Amino acid sequence: MNRIDRHPILEVKGQADVPFYFKGKRLLARPGEVITSALFANGITVFGHHVKDGSPQGLFCANGQCAQCMVIADGIPVKGCMTQVKPGMQIYPCDELPELPEDDAPPSGFAEIRTLETDVLIVGGGPAGITAALELAPHGIDVIIVDDKHILGGKLVLQTHSFFGTVADCYAGTRGIDIARKLSEEVARFSNITVMLKSTAVGCFEDGKIGVVTDGAYLLIKPKRLLIASGARERALAFPGCDLPGVYGAGAFQTLVNRDLVKAANRLFVVGGGNVGLIAAYHAIQAGITVVGLVEALPQVGGYKVHQDKIKRLGVPVWTSHTVKRVEGSERVESVTIVQVDSEFRPVSGTERKFEADTVLVAVGLNPVSELHDQAKAFGMKTYCAGDALEIAEASAAIFSGRIVGRQIAQSLGKASEIPVEWFERLDILKRKPGNTLPYRIKVPSSKVFPIIRCVQEIPCDPCIHVCPKNMIEIRGDAIFGIPEVVGDECTGCMLCVAACPGLAISLVDLRSEEYGLVTVPFEVLDERVRVGEKVEAVDMDGNFVCEAVVDDVLMKKVYDRTQLVRLRVPHEEATRIAGFRVQNRLGELGVDDQTEADLGDDCIICRCERVTAGEIRKLIREGVRDLNQLKILRCGMGACGGKTCEPLIIQLFQQEGVDPDQVVRFTRRPLVAEVKLEMLAGEQRSEPDEATRIRNE
Repeated sequence: MNRIDRHPILEVKGQADVPFYFKGKRLLARPGEVITSALFANGITVFGHHVKDGSPQGLFCANGQCAQCMVIADGIPVKGCMTQVKPGMQIYPCDELPELPEDDAPPSGFAEIRTLETDVLIVGGGPAGITAALELAPHGIDVIIVDDKHILGGKLVLQTHSFFGTVADCYAGTRGIDIARKLSEEVARFSNITVMLKSTAVGCFEDGKIGVVTDGAYLLIKPKRLLIASGARERALAFPGCDLPGVYGAGAFQTLVNRDLVKAANRLFVVGGGNVGLIAAYHAIQAGITVVGLVEALPQVGGYKVHQDKIKRLGVPVWTSHTVKRVEGSERVESVTIVQVDSEFRPVSGTERKFEADTVLVAVGLNPVSELHDQAKAFGMKTYCAGDALEIAEASAAIFSGRIVGRQIAQSLGKASEIPVEWFERLDILKRKPGNTLPYRIKVPSSKVFPIIRCVQEIPCDPCIHVCPKNMIEIRGDAIFGIPEVVGDECTGCMLCVAACPGLAISLVDLRSEEYGLVTVPFEVLDERVRVGEKVEAVDMDGNFVCEAVVDDVLMKKVYDRTQLVRLRVPHEEATRIAGFRVQNRLGELGVDDQTEADLGDDCIICRCERVTAGEIRKLIREGVRDLNQLKILRCGMGACGGKTCEPLIIQLFQQEGVDPDQVVRFTRRPLVAEVKLEMLAGEQRSEPDEATRIRNE
């Protein structure tokens, strides 16, 4: 079983006691678990084979945006990542085209499609959508929140780490999972907020109505105002082997590991050094997964330095100016080859490194999910957008974005709802990329007990200045975006700053003993060596070995919010250098069997849904095609994702062929942004699908 039974942050609840069947074999799922997670937990990562070429199909987005996880459940094709297991459910892989049963009977049981009216419809129950609702509800405004998951919170429910930002405005210092819970509890206090979970908004119409699939039925909602807060989807990356099961995005990985407590990998390799990739690597280690390494094509990671530092301290190698060259395997990922790139991002032949891995996590950026907003604008609806659907940023910015838009909507409905000018300034700060990195400085005061702050990059964060009982920490420069600094010499050794730092970038040094130094560091990983008297490899801020240290004490108090504080006994002269200790050693490399030029070969899959290769697309580009809709002759854009995944990759091919992207006509978007059963659109009411609508799986 690939379940996580212990976690340093998450509480493991519930037993796997729900019986279901995969290809006739009896398996067990946890109550409420989705099919893909239940299959992963039982060691099954291939869910079918593509009808075109028999290629194995596995999890990709875990967000309902594609159909890589399609299975046949009780005779009906469903997306496994969005469908919960029911007791006794019979699941079969999607292999070949199923035979459709005859259905000569005329349809019956049609009913008028129900229409709901509301003041405000919010599509998306993440941080932006929830905070907007909480600004609207006190004014007596009726709000409906539609979200396709079974719990509110969006990506917050996947985040075990403490958030950055400001304590006063956006829950800085609080873990994402706890922010989701707090916001959900606030929503429950308002009777004028209706939450529709496991519900998908599928399209906007010219009469001002929104089509929603919910609870096995289709209905229409007519709002006075519409807010799209549907978040973002992950960008795909094309390389040989990118279509193998085991290559997927950070959101899918965090869904398995942090929401469903499934050990999604044994040996993970991360592609992408933004905050998403860095944090996912950290979450993997928390789940007991070995992180083989991380590559970033840029000369430096794009995420916060403190995120990079903490995974390097744990023993994860980070290669900048590197990218993935290829992934290899038969039915799933078995190895990954990386390569150095030059200043023009061209692979440098002869620099290849090959590693054993069973999972490659792709975290190369996000694109807004804003199709409904575009539709609504085209029909002249009074529509708004917030969070990542408007602009990609951190969750703290999404919280502020939702608050501002919530008040703007309230104003448009004639309510007195002031928006402080400083809110816009605060939002601008929270959306900023990391700023300058300043020199690292250590001050050794006369008391010989003092914190060392290794947060040397300008990022929006301020929890450390609020917890010190002696007010010994101040932020230089911008009140939020500056660099924290220790001032004064009155440290009591309370260690609150060590525990409160979201970046785990503060240690406490005690040099009062003449025999040894004591260094207290934050630690959020399960490691059997973290016991009094055990020896560990102490490292500096960048993960470089400093010395062998002995665990002197392990502290865990409620006030520290599940962050262990590990006190290390070290040589006196090394105490100020130590920032943590390793939990994994660098892994060996496999032999590289070829050093051919790394390029996007003609065999590389670009359109995952329909298995269209780069070579097929290049041929039509060279023949003069400049309209992506003409590529539908190859079935590009005809799959479940509607071209949302492959379109950016196809545009890259045009660029490689010397075609200006501005000269390329993009895919025409479908009227509906997600699949809907025809019987639902027609208003046909069936509590359970009968044999006429079932697909046989003989």
